[in-house]
Amino acid sequence: MAMDHARVATDVLTYVGGAENITAAAHCATRLRLVLADLDKVDQKALDKDPDIKGTFIAGGMYQIIVGPGDVDQVFDRMIATGGVKEVSKDEAKQVAAQSGNLVSRFIKMIADIFVPILPALIAGGLMMAINNVLTAEGLFGDMSLKERWTWLGDYADLINLISSAAFAFLPVLVGFSAAKRFGGNVYLGGAMGAAMVSSSLLSAYDMSKPEAAAKFWEFTGAASSWHLFGLEVQKIGYQAMVIPIICVAYLMSVIEKRLHKRLSGTADFLLTPLITLLGTGFLTFVVIGPITRQLSIWITDGLDWTYNTLGPLGGALFGLVYSPIVVTGLHQSFPAVEIPLISDIANTGGSFIFPIASMANVAQGAVAIAVFFRARDAKMKGLAGAGGVSALLGITEPAIFGVNLRLRWPFFIGMGSAAIGAALVAVFNVRSQALGAAGFVGFVSMVPKHIPAYLALEVLVAAIAFSGAYFYSRTAKGAASLADGDVEDEAALEAEAEAAHEHTAEDAPHEAVKAELPAEAAEDYSVTSPIEGRVVPLSEVEDAVFSQGLLGPGLAVVPSTGPVVSPVDGEVIVAFPSGHAYGIRAASGVEILIHVGMDTVQLDGKHFSPKVHQGDVIRRGTPLVEVDWDAVKKAGYQIVTPIVVSNGDKFSGISEAGTRDASRGDALFSVNHD
Repeated sequence: MAMDHARVATDVLTYVGGAENITAAAHCATRLRLVLADLDKVDQKALDKDPDIKGTFIAGGMYQIIVGPGDVDQVFDRMIATGGVKEVSKDEAKQVAAQSGNLVSRFIKMIADIFVPILPALIAGGLMMAINNVLTAEGLFGDMSLKERWTWLGDYADLINLISSAAFAFLPVLVGFSAAKRFGGNVYLGGAMGAAMVSSSLLSAYDMSKPEAAAKFWEFTGAASSWHLFGLEVQKIGYQAMVIPIICVAYLMSVIEKRLHKRLSGTADFLLTPLITLLGTGFLTFVVIGPITRQLSIWITDGLDWTYNTLGPLGGALFGLVYSPIVVTGLHQSFPAVEIPLISDIANTGGSFIFPIASMANVAQGAVAIAVFFRARDAKMKGLAGAGGVSALLGITEPAIFGVNLRLRWPFFIGMGSAAIGAALVAVFNVRSQALGAAGFVGFVSMVPKHIPAYLALEVLVAAIAFSGAYFYSRTAKGAASLADGDVEDEAALEAEAEAAHEHTAEDAPHEAVKAELPAEAAEDYSVTSPIEGRVVPLSEVEDAVFSQGLLGPGLAVVPSTGPVVSPVDGEVIVAFPSGHAYGIRAASGVEILIHVGMDTVQLDGKHFSPKVHQGDVIRRGTPLVEVDWDAVKKAGYQIVTPIVVSNGDKFSGISEAGTRDASRGDALFSVNHD
């Protein structure tokens, strides 16, 4: 029976809390994408029971309702026609969603947006740092480090250390580039400001708490340790590994640059905008932004020192709770100023409490990332979580924090809570370190010897708590939805706008709809044949939660080997994307088939695809839908596995698989049970 689009539109508005609860609305090939003011107003039970709604989830800050191809646009149009619902494009909906939520959530998303592009450098650097820690740690394999035991390893270890530390020491350059892009500024100006903040003419931030190293640096350079600018004394200190200062600088720079672009034009704009932008931003960077953030780091350090020594286990818990957020800002670079005196006067202080607490926080963030690795279905997310998690367990957390935990939010918060428990126990058992080192599992070599057993036991406990908490949360509805977020946003065919499927661009030649003659028996034919030659696999092996969880209906997938994609039924094309990556066909029997050619291939924007049909064409089984250069698609980094699903499967009683595992085009794939 055909869907009552008016009824569905009216009910959806009621279920989501009325038109006044919808901040912005858009749709894609199969889903309504709604930005809601208050999620608590959603009647989830009613949505779940509605026979015409195939599922719901939250992704990218939007509440998404699966309606199905050929129906979603009509439901959407009726929702807009009721009045009170703001229609926007998909990109505009994403922007509105990004601006929704509280200030903390928006800040976290901004940080994630900035760091995702530079993750490969951080992950590689983090893993190499972990290797270097193993090679140089004393006591890990006896009294001597591996580097000292086998001297031929020395140069290799030094080279690894050089390469691994580059991404972190020069982090402001990478962040400046990425942040400028995020804020709409010139990325090269952002990179230039980042380079200025780690210039070799400045004292390294790593040495700002080491008087002897600082004195040697200024003696070597022969320069003064500060500038005198307009009556102000400004210290010449760099911002190595610091994040918040360069983000603030990139934002300020982008604002200045964009305003200048509006006021200048032509040659004046080309010559003066970069000059004025760098001069103004550079002055404010070293006179205002830098000193403020550095003073903030001093206050944070002193405050944490007072909190731990005054409040005991409660202070330890508070320190552990905020340690990872402090790493996000880069202000943890100031902690050596507190740690070094504690270690130097170990006879009176007992050692440093900061190192073991940092280790608890790092291991907690690593453990939650490992939990994400086990639960995520998306290959990219699994790769980030696995590599970042291992790196964090060995002491380098940036890849895990920026690549996974902050991106998903809840793993980061679970890690913070687990670290607070571990840090409180650090205070209870008075666990201390006698040296600096890698704050992770290998950090036991830096501990006071009698505290090593307690340190390792607490590390294991914290890892178990963090992993368990993240693993079980990931099985909840919200946790599972967030894990699918990346897939839904970036890889499902269903993210492209339905308007793109229905409208031809100005370059498209007019197309006269094809009306093939369908045999009378087609109305009683519920068989679906393979549209591609290749290997047949179950939907559960598709790395896209929308397909693998059956949210769009039952079916199978084919890993193509060669040739075109053809129609698996006799019927009418109801969805045909200009990019050629997805097709919806309504068979003469009423069965609706959705074919998604590869994963995330919408981003190819039609490259390597040669569509052969248009929406409205009536076609026979075996009619070519699209020619695909499969090798080129794979070389471009995209999976070619192609789901074939019954998108209106709720109107039937499942499918019966033909049992084919290696199919040629036209071989029986499955039949739809219609009794």
